[in-house]
Amino acid sequence: MQLVIQNLNKTYSNGVQALKDVTLTINQGMFGLLGPNGAGKSSLMRTIATLQEADSGSIQLGDINVLTQKEEVRKILGYLPQEFGVYPKIDAITLLDHLAVLKGISNKAERKGLVEALLQKTNLWQARNKNLGGYSGGMKQRFGIAQALIANPKLIIVDEPTAGLDPAERNRFLNLLSEIGENTIVILSTHIVEDVKELCTDMAIINKGQVLYKGSPLDAIAAVEGKVWTKTITKPELENYRNSFSIISERLIGGRPVISVLSDQQPDGGFDRVPADLEDVYFTHIFGSTKTEVAA
Repeated sequence: MQLVIQNLNKTYSNGVQALKDVTLTINQGMFGLLGPNGAGKSSLMRTIATLQEADSGSIQLGDINVLTQKEEVRKILGYLPQEFGVYPKIDAITLLDHLAVLKGISNKAERKGLVEALLQKTNLWQARNKNLGGYSGGMKQRFGIAQALIANPKLIIVDEPTAGLDPAERNRFLNLLSEIGENTIVILSTHIVEDVKELCTDMAIINKGQVLYKGSPLDAIAAVEGKVWTKTITKPELENYRNSFSIISERLIGGRPVISVLSDQQPDGGFDRVPADLEDVYFTHIFGSTKTEVAA
């Protein structure tokens, strides 16, 4: 099954164009959608998830027209939004059972087996009788995936799933997503480059509502390999370097600015060439994009 998005556009009532002629083909497996906050990622995810209308364009999931056959899409969709609420005084096993009923699973024995399997899969079995209000952030995200997996979805959308998680919970969550992505279309929408680098074989970079890159992370890195140069400078020098070079990233190490520049040749004698990574690709595309306002 493929998800095919063609020429998708969305402008909100305040005049902000959130999606501009977005065209993507997404195959089974883990697909990373990278972009900064406000890039249009959430607008695209909400449209695919049938939560908002597009102004023009098309979305096809297999033989289902996503924009006109919303109920059919919802039957095979699992969605974990960036922010989702839980009933804090209900335990996980009770709420998952209730959600399974809402998904149309009426057989009690079938629901029991499904709920137990999902709690085992998301490593929440030991906490199954604990009220959700007492769950950590990572546990809530794993519960979110459990509810998204009810009814064996063919498409799963997760929006900024690791934001705010500690390293251990992040790794646990990413491992879970990787396992799910073996047999399903999983769209991972994030601004965290490492999440995409570690998980995804295909990706897109989006900013200001436009797709800036579509391809594999490895191909993206190969395209800038040998062209990334870094230099440690002093803070008073920073503005001059900004004016003189196309800086793709800046960071502080030991209190001193370290700048990265994309160039076919050594920018000046003080720069050292370094191996390229996906973050270099990301910043190169983001800083080269247009400057039109866009909503999240």
